[in-house]
Amino acid sequence: MSRIPLPYNSKVMDLFRNPKNLGKLEDATIVAVAGNPACGDMITFYLKINQQTQIIEKAQFESYGCAANIATSSIVTEMIMGLTLEATWADITWQKVTEEIGGLPSVKFHCGVLAVGALKRAIRKYFNDQGSEPVWMPKENTFEEKQALEEEELANTLSKRLKPEEEKSP
Repeated sequence: MSRIPLPYNSKVMDLFRNPKNLGKLEDATIVAVAGNPACGDMITFYLKINQQTQIIEKAQFESYGCAANIATSSIVTEMIMGLTLEATWADITWQKVTEEIGGLPSVKFHCGVLAVGALKRAIRKYFNDQGSEPVWMPKENTFEEKQALEEEELANTLSKRLKPEEEKSP
C-alpha cells in the first residue's frame, strides 16, 4: 500500500524542520504533558511564569509526533511568550493556532487541539499548585482539555487491548 504525503504548507514544514523553543526548560515554573506515546502524539510544555505579573516569560516544548504536532507546539510557544496567563487562556485557541501556521489538513486539526489542550492543562496545573483559582478560569475543562484527555484515555484503552494475553493483568 502506498502512502501519499499530506499537503503541509511551507510554514508547517519550516516549523517541523526548524522548531522554535524546542527542548526541556530546566527552570520551568510548570510542566504539563498531553497525549500518549501509544497513539504517536505527545507534547510536554515547559513554562517560566513571573509569579508577580503572571506573564509567561519563556515557553519551550518537547514533542513526539508528526510534522503538524511539532509545528503547532512550536507556534504555540511563540504566540504565548509575553502574554499573561489570563490573556493566554482567553486568546489562544486551536483555531488561532491553525490559522497562525497557515492551516492544516483536516485530518491533522487534532494536533492544534492537543497543543492548546496541553497549554491549558499547564495553566490549570499552575493555579492548582498555587492553591488558587482565578475567576476567569472555568471550573470545567475546556474543549481542548477534554479532547487531550479523551485522546489519552483512548490510547490507553487501545494499548491495553493490544497487549499479548500473558501481559494483561486481571
